[in-house]
Amino acid sequence: KEHLTAHELELLTRKELDHRLARIRDVFVFCCLTGLAFADADHLRREHLSQDDEGRWWIHKPREKTSVMSRIPLLPATLEILRRYEHDEVCVARSRVLPTPSNQNIRIKKICECTPSNQKMNAYLKEIAAVCGINKVLTTHVARHTFACMAVEYGMPIDVLAKILGHSNTNMTRHYAKFSETVIGREMEMFGQKLTSAAAE
Repeated sequence: KEHLTAHELELLTRKELDHRLARIRDVFVFCCLTGLAFADADHLRREHLSQDDEGRWWIHKPREKTSVMSRIPLLPATLEILRRYEHDEVCVARSRVLPTPSNQNIRIKKICECTPSNQKMNAYLKEIAAVCGINKVLTTHVARHTFACMAVEYGMPIDVLAKILGHSNTNMTRHYAKFSETVIGREMEMFGQKLTSAAAE
């Protein structure tokens, strides 16, 4: 399955885009940094956001697909995206925190223009990939896959990743770990270092 590298994600995040594509990019990047599925990003409301005693912001939201609770701490970049749309006309009208499509039949012309369907969003993502020079087929699911693969590569434990992704058990999460040659290479390197150290004693 396709996923972005950290470099490609950075490139996409920093690229100057027009208003239409910038909104789509922001939703995609938000999903890349939270692991949210597109349906969950679409249904994300202020009530799903809360702050803990240490000042850290969280998403606590049941997944649309399974109703299993996702528990996601928010990074500074994701908070920045949320703030960008805090007073956005479209988001306020839909009672949502991100400029994603609505499943409701909203007849306000301006809102319909600003909120593409999932299919339309994938078409926009294809356009964004071309503008950014990323030779990959970007879809809404690529964002969730990107988060999971990067989390595994940077050493996030599988059981922690499962909680963030809203998986009911770690077996669902483990297939993300199988694809990461970076992790396999790093673990073998560490094994080799330990072996060398043991031999030198």
